[in-house]
Amino acid sequence: MATVLSSFRYADSLVVVGISVCTAFLCEGISWLLIYRTSTYKSLRSSIDKASKKLESMKSTSSSSSSSAGGAVGAPAASSKKPSSRAKKMDRVETSLKESTRDLSLSKFKSGAVVAAVLFVVFGLLNSLFEGRAVAKLPFSPIPLVLKMSHRGLPGTDPTDCSMVFLYFLCSISIRTNLQKFLGFSPPRGAAGAGLFPMPDPKTS
Repeated sequence: MATVLSSFRYADSLVVVGISVCTAFLCEGISWLLIYRTSTYKSLRSSIDKASKKLESMKSTSSSSSSSAGGAVGAPAASSKKPSSRAKKMDRVETSLKESTRDLSLSKFKSGAVVAAVLFVVFGLLNSLFEGRAVAKLPFSPIPLVLKMSHRGLPGTDPTDCSMVFLYFLCSISIRTNLQKFLGFSPPRGAAGAGLFPMPDPKTS
């Protein structure tokens, strides 16, 4: 009997993890209905994949040709036109890739509001269920910066007590990311790190 009762120590954490998993499936279902199954998304994803592969091929060709031309000291001046034309083609492909990535990010705004509303409702439900209760025990004492979140809203001074907010945050960023990879909904490789506010181009700095 004591063994059965001790197994319920992790009931709260299992509830939080289970709700997080269900929420991740629900959010991806909403995204599929509003975005992933549309022809616009499929077209943009296809163009990003093609542009990224073409850009990688052009960069590898450019690096190999530049290394082979390094030994030719007395090369004709006319050969300098080839790198410049190749650079212009690469710039056009990069511009097309950035535009497609921006359009892909804009297309996700439609489901973003719905997903945000679902997450807000689920978070409010969990907060009302587990307010002031430790749902798990951390195997270590976190650093002060992490402790502010992991011990948020909990009574007592035990640093290993884990709040619902911290556990739900960890589950949200880990479960949904892996679920997107499993379902094939992760962002295209060429769109990694890009979006509405892409990183500045190092060539222009």
